Amino acid sequence: MFVRFSLLAFLLISVSGIAHADGEIIRIITKPDSARLKDYETTRQEAVAEAEAGGSPTDVATFKQIISRPALSFDRFDIVGEWQCRTIKAGGLASLVIYDWFRCRVTDDGSGWTLEKLSGSQRTKGRFFDDGDKRLIYLGAFFIAGETPPRYGLGPETDQAGYVFRDGQDHWRIEFPAPARESKLDILEFRRSR
Repeated sequence: MFVRFSLLAFLLISVSGIAHADGEIIRIITKPDSARLKDYETTRQEAVAEAEAGGSPTDVATFKQIISRPALSFDRFDIVGEWQCRTIKAGGLASLVIYDWFRCRVTDDGSGWTLEKLSGSQRTKGRFFDDGDKRLIYLGAFFIAGETPPRYGLGPETDQAGYVFRDGQDHWRIEFPAPARESKLDILEFRRSR
């Protein structure tokens, strides 16, 4: 029900820079990804509990700081540009893993924002969709460095879906519930390149 309401809100709200509210996401999102987003809160709670119980004290402190930042409005926030990004894997095979910073870029092709992770072995490329004032939806595709980025919708091994939260002047993150590999929750954290 919440996802239906969120998708309805998506249809009614349009934010500059984000894919506009023309119902595009409803035509694009796969059933498995829709289900993952629907179960986001439960999945996130389980992943956070596992991460806090089994991660190193230093990593747990960093993780808590990241996930406790309040969501801010995307109004007048332009994410186009160069970013540093890092992946945090919570729950699953390892309780908590925080990777180093890599390079990411967000562009605007006139129909919305597009993200591409530019360095590191595990990459993503995809688009953002409006889901209200304080949250976006990211639909993208996983690929390995050196491969041609696949398009979204080819199946669960490459499809990615997550909620996007702005949590600072130059910070934001994507939370991917139940990703295909290794963890229960992946977080891709962003900070403005320095």
